[in-house]
Amino acid sequence: MTGLELPLALFLMLNLIAALFRVARGPTAADRMLAALLFGTTGVGMLLLLAYAGGHPSLVDVALVLALLAAIAGAAFAGRAWTKESDDA
Repeated sequence: MTGLELPLALFLMLNLIAALFRVARGPTAADRMLAALLFGTTGVGMLLLLAYAGGHPSLVDVALVLALLAAIAGAAFAGRAWTKESDDA
C-alpha cells in the first residue's frame, strides 16, 4: 500500500457523483448512456482499487465482468441509435 489509494478512491467517487448528475439531468438519451458508461468504468476502477488495497483477487473477475457488460450495453445502444437514424432518413 502506497497511501495513494484514498485519493484515488475520492477521485473515483467524484466521478460517480458527476455521472449520477448527468444521468438525472441529461437532456438526451445519448447523454444518459454516456453517463451510464462512465458509471460502469468508474465502478471497474473502484473494484480494481478494492482488489489491490484489500487483497481480494476475486474482485478483478467481477471488474472484468462489469467491463464486459458496459461494452455490450454501449454496443447495444449504438446499434439501437443507428437503426433509429436510418429509419428516420
